[in-house]
Amino acid sequence: MKRIFLVRHGETDWNREGRFQGQMDIPLNDTGLVQARSVAEALKDVSLERIVASPLSRARETARPLGELKGLPVEVNRGLIEIGHGFWEGRTSGEVEVQWPGLLETWHRQPERVTMPGGESLSDVQNRAWPALLRIAEGKGENIAVFTHDAVLKVLLMKVLNCPIYSFWRFQLANGSITLLELSDRGWRVQLMGECHHLGNPFFREEQRGL
Repeated sequence: MKRIFLVRHGETDWNREGRFQGQMDIPLNDTGLVQARSVAEALKDVSLERIVASPLSRARETARPLGELKGLPVEVNRGLIEIGHGFWEGRTSGEVEVQWPGLLETWHRQPERVTMPGGESLSDVQNRAWPALLRIAEGKGENIAVFTHDAVLKVLLMKVLNCPIYSFWRFQLANGSITLLELSDRGWRVQLMGECHHLGNPFFREEQRGL
């Protein structure tokens, strides 16, 4: 049986400010660095054989303490990069609403209908992230940690659970949370979703959704 530990990257200043990050390379803030160490502590007793991360620094920085603890390199997989928010990147929701009236509301109510101006749709993300996860699972190692992003995690979960794209907002995954997927001869199974007890009384900020 394969076990894939999916981890959302730690907090950044743009998470805190409610700015769309997308594929902008925003580093972890001090809270995010603490969350990264907490993730390493939470997974210290797992016999991990591989660590894979999105190329963005916030994912790689979250993976680094675990890699150092386990003596494992952090592999980079571009298929795990966050959704391209295009021209929304760096902007707050208020700024987006001014420049693209009504589109933000559609994003929140009917996310399956939205392709970010100059960016990607959720289907685009699923169509690259799911094959990336399959390739990771087909490779060596029975226990693998994968560090990625909010939208990527949600579309992967929707694929495993056979949920339609419009269910995107039903999933809430805090920064630094851990989700466990298992793959056996009977297929994929979600064993744990959005676990964050290791973060110590965590909370989920409204403005972090989808950023």
